[in-house]
Amino acid sequence: MPDAGISYTLAMRTIIDLPDGQIRDLAALGAGTHQPRAALIREAVADYLARHRRTSETDAFGLWGSDTPDGLEYQARIRAEW
Repeated sequence: MPDAGISYTLAMRTIIDLPDGQIRDLAALGAGTHQPRAALIREAVADYLARHRRTSETDAFGLWGSDTPDGLEYQARIRAEW
């Protein structure tokens, strides 16, 4: 039975292909920050996902873009179709 004070998370190992220049840059950054390359890549993926994540709020608001009609005008036009 695991210790109640220990947190376990699921992780998946994956293989990615990076150009030599990126590997050199990651090695230099890791040496400067005392972080392993894997930690830097996990941080980069987390940042990318956070910036590109769609939420239900962003899915709902602004659907009409800049063509948002007045609510009452839209209601009258739609009801006129009945």
